[in-house]
Order: sequence, then C-alpha cells, then structure tokens
Amino acid sequence: MGMKVRNLKNSRRCSADVMEYTAIDLFSGCGGLSVGLEQVGFSVLAGVDFNEPALKTFAANHPEALSLSLDLSDPTSLDVLESQLGEDCDVDLVAGGPPCQGFSLTGPRRLDDPRNELYMSVLRAAERFQPKALLIENVRGMATLYNGEVLADVVESIERLGYVVTPPQVLDAASFGVPQHRLRLFIVATRRDVPPFSFPLPTHGPDQAMPYLTCSDAISDLPSLEHDLGSEEAEYEATPQSPYQRTMRAGSAQLLNHVGTRHTEHVKEVIAQVPEGGNHKDLPPGVGESRKFNEAWTRYHSQRPSRTIDTGHRNHFHYRWNRVPTIRENARLQSFPDAFRFLGTKTQQNRQVGNAVPPLLAAALGRNLLACFQNQGD
Repeated sequence: MGMKVRNLKNSRRCSADVMEYTAIDLFSGCGGLSVGLEQVGFSVLAGVDFNEPALKTFAANHPEALSLSLDLSDPTSLDVLESQLGEDCDVDLVAGGPPCQGFSLTGPRRLDDPRNELYMSVLRAAERFQPKALLIENVRGMATLYNGEVLADVVESIERLGYVVTPPQVLDAASFGVPQHRLRLFIVATRRDVPPFSFPLPTHGPDQAMPYLTCSDAISDLPSLEHDLGSEEAEYEATPQSPYQRTMRAGSAQLLNHVGTRHTEHVKEVIAQVPEGGNHKDLPPGVGESRKFNEAWTRYHSQRPSRTIDTGHRNHFHYRWNRVPTIRENARLQSFPDAFRFLGTKTQQNRQVGNAVPPLLAAALGRNLLACFQNQGD
C-alpha cells in the first residue's frame, strides 16, 4: 500500500476552538469536488486516491490537506487515514466519487463487477467517522441500472448506518453555472440528528433567471495558439471577455496549462470541414472515415455549453480553431479556476480534468449541506 502524507498535527482545521465544517474527499482525483467545497467554506482535511499523478495535482492545489495514496478497497486504508487525521479530529462530511466503470453506460454492466463494490469504502468511512453527512457522486446510469436495484442497495446500506437519504437526483452541471452539459447522479444522506438535505435548485437554463453559460463565455479570452503550441506557463494576451472569465482568473497571475496539440495536416483539414456545433455526420462522404462513432469529430458551439468533457482529447474540437481544446480550456469548461495547476503528462492531465466533479456544481451542493449543518439544533 503506497502512501503520501502531509502532516495535519499543527493544522487549525482539527481544532475544537475553530467553528469550521470539515470534509474528507475519497477517490478525490485531482480535487474538483474539494475545490467546490472549499469555495463555500468547508475545510477539506484529506484527499485519498490511488492514482499518483492525480494525487500530485491534488497535493499541489490543496497544500493544507492530507494527500494520501491509499487503496480504498483495502479496509485497513481507513486505519491509516484515521491515524493521520488524529483522534480528536471531527469529520463533518464524507464525500466521494467511487470509480464508475462498472456502472458506466458505455462499459460492461455486470452487477457482480468488483468495481461496483468500491462504494462500500465510502460507507465504511461513514461508519468509522460518523459524519453529519455523506455525498456520493456517480454516473447517471447507476440510477437505472438493473431496474434501479444497484441504487436501491446503496440507499438501503446507507440507511442501515443511521442516515436519512434524500431521494437521489441526476444533476446537469450546466444548470448550476458550469459551461458544460454534464449529467451525474448524486446521493446525499444526513445523520438523523441533522436537518434533511434538499438539492439545490437550478440557476441557469432556458427556464431560469440566467441563461446557460457558453463555450465563448468560458474560453474566448484564451490565446488561439494558431502560430505556436503555447506553454505550461504564459501571460494572458487579452482582457476577460465575460464575467465568468473574470471569476476564473481571480487569484491567477499567469495562464497555466494552455498548451496546444500538434495535429497532422490531414487532421486539421478534416476538423476545418466540421461546422460549428457539428460532428462526423456533417463531413462530406469519404472524409473522416476513421472515426464515425457518436462523439467523433465534434466541434463545440460558441453559443452553447460544451459537451461532456471526457478523459481523452481526440474527439472534441475548439468552436473556432482547428485543434482539440487545451487542458486549460477544458478546465475552464469544467469550472476550475485558472490558479489551479494540473501536473503530469498531457494525457494524465486530460484524465484528471475529465474525471473531476465540476467545482461550481460541488459548490452548489456544498452550500445546501452547510445550511443543514448550520440549522442543526434550531
């Protein structure tokens, strides 16, 4: 069992004299969920993952938190986590997004897939730390898989621990100010002595006070990279073009992770023939034949949210420039602030961005959780 530790013994976050609500992030990846929770006032005590590149990114962006490389399928991993947090450290929220391959709509759907049992580690953490609440994120397919049997089993297991589960919901990140359509299932449970949780109401969309944020809202200020590939650290070349861009730039002195991909002339010629918002179906006969699946040769539309950011980088293209989006562009579409630095190879960074919970969606959930905690005992 590998382990990387940041010492919390001198951290004020575990002090009983400080009224802060605390969280641990299991299967944290690079820390998108943690970013959102911190934005609304949570103190994230630890991020736990078994993916070393993602954990290095988590550690770089959450220097006051523990960063633990642990295999959560091993029950003894919680012994390590508890020993590092310390006996006097209260955990108010256990949050996690167990790997979703077993539940995926595009992968194998075997009920006995051992990957589908990883949610048990979140429940073991709840039993160990007795938090005020649990927050579990997964792919939307989990809600209907095997006629809902999997989800019902998860809910029943949580309730046996003494928690009240709010009926799970599938949320679209675009409805909460993220410039990306991303549908994910959320399971939220509160301890019986805590007021019940209510999911946040959508704030953006056709029927809301604010319209969806678009790709242009998110990334129109970033360099085109038409004449060079950019660099991991660069200067901003334009002023913010939208309120969202100003928000994303807050606290960032440099433009990070905005590096282009070197495409062949053939690939650039194919991309150039895809209209804004189009895909492989819009290509002339005989063009782009090597990729003809649903997401192939998809060009974003400047006036719409992006499609779901995935862990690869070969199928989606900039709405204007004939290239795949950079790490920073995809991070903007996921609502990561520009000050968040991704580490590792470009392939590893793409996986980190694509696997993350959008911070602004996490923040919306976090606000409502805080309201439950603050109303406890009223």
